[in-house]
Amino acid sequence: MTTESVRDEDPATPPAVVALGKVVAKLRADNERLERQASTTAVLERAKGVLMARSGCSAPAAYEELTRRAAAGSRTLTEECWIVLGEIHQRPAVPAAREGQRPPGTTDVPGDGSVFAPAAHHTRHTGTDVPNPPSQPNPSKPPNQLNPPNQSIPSNPPETITLGALSEALADVTDPHDLAWRLLDHLAAAPVQADAVMLYTRTGDNALELTGHAGVGATVAAQWRHVPPVAGVAALEVIRRGEPVWLEDAQHDIGHYHLIGEPSRWPTRAWLPVVTGGTVTAALGVLRTTDAPFEPAARELLQQVAPLCAGNLSMTGASRARPADRTAQRVQAVFDALPGAAVLLTPLRSAAGQVEDFRVDAAAPDSVDVAGRHGRQLVGARVLECYPTIAGSPVWNGYLETLRTGAVFETDSFPYQEVASGVRQHSTYKLRAAKLDDRLVITWACEDEAGRQRRLLADLQRVGNLGWADWNLAADTITWSPQVYDILDRDRSLGPMPLEELPSRLLPEDLPAFARELQELLGRGTPLDHPFRIRTAAGVRHLRMVAEAVPDADGTPVEVHGFVQDLTARRRAELALTESRQAVQAQRNVLEAERTVAARLQHALLPLPGQSLNLADLRVDVAYLPSHDDLNVGGDWYSALEMPDGSVLFAVGDVAGHGIDAVATMAQLRFTAKGMVFTGSSLTGALHRLNTLLLHAHDGHHSTATMVLGRYDPTRRCLAWAQAGHPPPLLVRQGKTEFLAPPEGMLLGATPQPHYGEAECRIGPGDHLLLYTDGLIERPREHLDEGFDRFAEAARRELGEADAGSLQPLLDRLLSGEQRDDVCLLDVHLPLEGGGRS
Repeated sequence: MTTESVRDEDPATPPAVVALGKVVAKLRADNERLERQASTTAVLERAKGVLMARSGCSAPAAYEELTRRAAAGSRTLTEECWIVLGEIHQRPAVPAAREGQRPPGTTDVPGDGSVFAPAAHHTRHTGTDVPNPPSQPNPSKPPNQLNPPNQSIPSNPPETITLGALSEALADVTDPHDLAWRLLDHLAAAPVQADAVMLYTRTGDNALELTGHAGVGATVAAQWRHVPPVAGVAALEVIRRGEPVWLEDAQHDIGHYHLIGEPSRWPTRAWLPVVTGGTVTAALGVLRTTDAPFEPAARELLQQVAPLCAGNLSMTGASRARPADRTAQRVQAVFDALPGAAVLLTPLRSAAGQVEDFRVDAAAPDSVDVAGRHGRQLVGARVLECYPTIAGSPVWNGYLETLRTGAVFETDSFPYQEVASGVRQHSTYKLRAAKLDDRLVITWACEDEAGRQRRLLADLQRVGNLGWADWNLAADTITWSPQVYDILDRDRSLGPMPLEELPSRLLPEDLPAFARELQELLGRGTPLDHPFRIRTAAGVRHLRMVAEAVPDADGTPVEVHGFVQDLTARRRAELALTESRQAVQAQRNVLEAERTVAARLQHALLPLPGQSLNLADLRVDVAYLPSHDDLNVGGDWYSALEMPDGSVLFAVGDVAGHGIDAVATMAQLRFTAKGMVFTGSSLTGALHRLNTLLLHAHDGHHSTATMVLGRYDPTRRCLAWAQAGHPPPLLVRQGKTEFLAPPEGMLLGATPQPHYGEAECRIGPGDHLLLYTDGLIERPREHLDEGFDRFAEAARRELGEADAGSLQPLLDRLLSGEQRDDVCLLDVHLPLEGGGRS
């Protein structure tokens, strides 16, 4: 329940609340319009009387003179009347509340208390206005008693303003002056640094009345006590427009506004609208001696402070002081003698007879809202002003139904969100509404802490799927929480189960161990913490019981209390996890065995030479590195052998996939390729036949592969080569690198009608020709061109020297711990003539 007003611009306010607030505002506007009409007539008659007394003219002539003056000055007739009335010189009256005795050193200023009295703008003070004292609580005085008038503002205000602390400080204000002083006490700190506060409320004739002030002094307060509805007054402009006015340049502002007091005394000022029920009803003024603009933080804070004044002004204003009728007086007398919270609500109806709001006409002493107002302080408040979120709710509809039918309305426990000191809080209430004549008597109660703890305990048992149980062995009484019945699958009509009957529910295999534990508990008082299983209609449940015995003076257990927990879901998860781990381990063992077999087969089919091979006039170095994956063996392979005619056959291939199938396909391609070339097949012819072999495998396993196949003629020192979707060889010559332009070639096993071409490469003394598989150049999240560039640069650095030898430095530079696939590399090198090994 909150005292925040309904504001159209607040996005958090429900539309129904805004609509009801507008209805309330409309009704008030109609009342104010009627009051304004009557007040305006009185002002006009007073002004005519002044002119008639001064000039001796008739009433019609006085009216014509007022009309002429208003037209000449571009003013309304009402404004002109107030100007005439402002010329009456009267001695300013010092407000009694908060002012105490007139401070020494000040001079009485002639005038009638209007801002347009001539003396109000030209009188210089011979002394300084003394700030009025704030209201401070005193333990030895009643809460509404004021401190002595000579008490000043605290010398050490808080360093920063806390909106929550200010809200709490405004909770028990007694009058508008008290409100102004409490605002000043807090706003004097950073970032606002206020030196004076003024509160103006709008009267029925659209004039302003100074209802509260602090720090401005008695003289200024008397001069600006009443402000007529004329242009050039910042407070009036704020109420009319509903927007803040920031006066931060005194030289500029003095030409546009009537400034309160001397302009140099408060160089910067702020006026903010105070909204009640969607209508601007008051203005909050903050005056500062600081000659600097308001900081953004100060502006934002002041705009948050202004709404806090709305409820306090309406609670302390004169509009609240309405006499109670006889029924309300009697109800209030009854309420004063009753405990608990109760209020008497009177419906406020529209012209069509619809209930638009309720007014509090009596309140019990224990009735309190979040702002701290108790009992009779609530009398006169409207429900939608104090509790706007109740509009359109089931509670509101219950009020209307009770008012219509007379049936008593009662709610179950329901949550309600409140705002206390700017902090959202949640409470739980039970409420009852009964009709009394054409009114409602509302009683409510906030559920106590014990009830909340019981609900929390019930939620804990439900979420944790456990329940508590007590067995009193001496009194032969048993107490179970409701959750125990659900856990043990026991009908609640049967009542709780005796402790000795519990073992009969267990599975036979769990009974001996549980019986021993239970015997130790009842015999020696040893605490019990034991898992067991029971059979229910839904199947077997896994439970856990934790209990301890309470002994008497002789040490004999007389009471057992503990809890029972259902662990079925957790146990099933543990069993599923165990089964999953066992399945994973079994699969890992199968893969490990397969890898071992594949690795042995690979070593048998693809032996690696321990040193360089001398084939014809070439020196061939081979490097083969398996991947870092311990469970997979790849299908990378090579061949390098001298043919009967003196030529040399080179082959490097890569079978898609891993494991035994890949190794088997690798062996098939390796031996078949050598056999075909040995029997006279051309390079492209061998690739055609190998493609057919992969397409028509009889084991049902279809695979693909890439391959480079070459034949070196030592007499011409020329390498003829063909490729099937394989990366091109890299030529390293005289410190430069170049990838050979690949002839036409398609992946083996991809299509029945492939096309393969053949190319030649002459090898000169000192050249290195590198044949490799894609594991050497591929990296995750890297473009393939970057891998080719990295390979070429590493080969240039490591093999560009004349004395280049081992391939290991090249592999170390290329792989550097990032190897993800098998790597096969052949270095075909023609030594320099006469130089032997290079």
